[in-house]
Amino acid sequence: MRSKGQARRPAPLLLASLLTLLLACFLLIPWVRTNARLAGSFLGAASALLLFQFALRRRLARTGRTVGFDVVPRPVHYVQLCMHTSIYLYWGWYWREVYHYAPLILAQIVYVYVLDMLVCWWRRDQWVLGFGPFPIVLSTNLFLWFKDDWFFLQFLLVSTGVLCKELIAWNREGRRVHIFNPSAIALAIFSLGLIVTHSTQISWAEEVAVTLGRPPNIYIEIFLVGMVVQALFSVTLVTLSAAATLYLLNLIYTGTTGVYYFVDSNIPAAVFLGLHLLVTDPATSPRRYIGKTIFGALYGTAVFGLYSVLAWAGAPTFYDKLLCVPPLNLTVRWLDRVSLALEERIGRWNPAAAWSSRKLNFAHMGVWIALFGTMALTGFVGPRHPGGSSDFWQKACQEGRRNGCETWVRTLDIACQHQSVRACVTLGTVREEGRFTRRDPSAAAKDFGAACDLGRRDACVELVTLVRIEGPEVLRQPCDRGDAEGCFILASLYYGGSGVPKDYGQAVKLFRQSCGSGWARACGGLAECYWRGQGTEADPAQAIAYFEKACRAGIAASCYGAAQIYRGTKDEALAQERFRQACDVSTRAAATSAAYFKPAAGVPPVATSRFCKDVSP
Repeated sequence: MRSKGQARRPAPLLLASLLTLLLACFLLIPWVRTNARLAGSFLGAASALLLFQFALRRRLARTGRTVGFDVVPRPVHYVQLCMHTSIYLYWGWYWREVYHYAPLILAQIVYVYVLDMLVCWWRRDQWVLGFGPFPIVLSTNLFLWFKDDWFFLQFLLVSTGVLCKELIAWNREGRRVHIFNPSAIALAIFSLGLIVTHSTQISWAEEVAVTLGRPPNIYIEIFLVGMVVQALFSVTLVTLSAAATLYLLNLIYTGTTGVYYFVDSNIPAAVFLGLHLLVTDPATSPRRYIGKTIFGALYGTAVFGLYSVLAWAGAPTFYDKLLCVPPLNLTVRWLDRVSLALEERIGRWNPAAAWSSRKLNFAHMGVWIALFGTMALTGFVGPRHPGGSSDFWQKACQEGRRNGCETWVRTLDIACQHQSVRACVTLGTVREEGRFTRRDPSAAAKDFGAACDLGRRDACVELVTLVRIEGPEVLRQPCDRGDAEGCFILASLYYGGSGVPKDYGQAVKLFRQSCGSGWARACGGLAECYWRGQGTEADPAQAIAYFEKACRAGIAASCYGAAQIYRGTKDEALAQERFRQACDVSTRAAATSAAYFKPAAGVPPVATSRFCKDVSP
């Protein structure tokens, strides 16, 4: 006989249907609805869940089984929910894209709840309703997001975590438990896929890794959040040994070479976050003290080594913290056995052997507090690291220090991508001259183009001069190899007649090629040509289509262009919506890492005041 509480519960499959309907309701968000590919991702996810429910109903009808759920809120899950949320709130204050992305995180949580219950009921009769989906989704999104046009991969990413948790298990201390940290195994699989396919640009992985270091006190925030988890679940030794290993390896490297291994930090903020919240899952890490110490040390060593391996392979180095967790999860049973054997051997000589596990954990926390305090007070971790300055690496290059020139060029490249005019000009000069790195006039042209886009007039002159000397082939060759940015800059030069004869037909061809290769700014340039009838017949329908495509990709000028067309066709409602979108995008533009070269046409620059003044109060 059911209790009153059970009687009030919704029917299990009805609960799944209601949550699926809630997932579909995210399509009502304007910026989801207006992006066909993003909306398609939501429709596909909801449809897949409905098909799963249909198959489950047939299976239950055929077998005569009855499914249900128990409400069991587990501390390990809701504590992680609180800790993750605090990091998102602080991080988002300094990178507002986090707040903008929040609805998509909520959508993933709803999706994972439904998927988790359906997978469970397919195999068993009872599902546990608690906070379990929150850590999977929130932990995953602290390290990897896919861009809107590829958001279906985000649903597949969190699905992988759920399926691995449910399907890949082993016996551990008499219980059947999952082998891999659900978030870590999904992140490792998809990170490897992005590396192999050279497709990191379809994600926000780099921006996430970089912007996690923006909040000035992020290391203290992560440390304090980690202390709560360590106090409650006795995982301090994992974090402590991982941090101590990275501390020692960095000291040895810097003492030997005079430069910094991780370039702009000793322990990157994303790595520091990983050794607190990714590798410390109590269910997938060792349970004995020596095992935890070895496990953490292996993580620190693996991250340190993978950074060099990825750099040598020409792959993004920020994947280092994600690739090594699943292999380490496979070692936990062996580490616990080794730990037990060692503890039995040294137990009689260990003065702390009689201490309770709680007392030992507090002792470990004391050591960790002392180590972190030392790192923070000496500047080993923190916001003002010497390696964050390109001047440091320029000096290291001039002094002939290990990897000094390569790192200097790389730091200039990163700074240029994050809209540092000075870095773009310096990088362009270095690549054009070929003194400290291999001469690359094509890359130099793109660097000068980025600086010109950011308002540096002498960079515009350098770009035009370089194209006149080297000829348009300096950009056409990389364009023909699929370099969308090169196509776009060359199209802009043909459009304005700068360095090459003015040729609207060539501009249209190159804008189209660049747009088709995914360079959104070129879609705006092509729209401008269709709007003004330059190089092609005037076609307002095509103009609005390409403006909309670029606007969806976050190009504020194209949102503004679309708004002007809508206003001209007397569709004031859509015009106001696009003006607001242009204002919103331009406000967030400084938080993104994209810097685009403007065509010489009348598309206005990315300036908040220019866009926002056209929005009716």
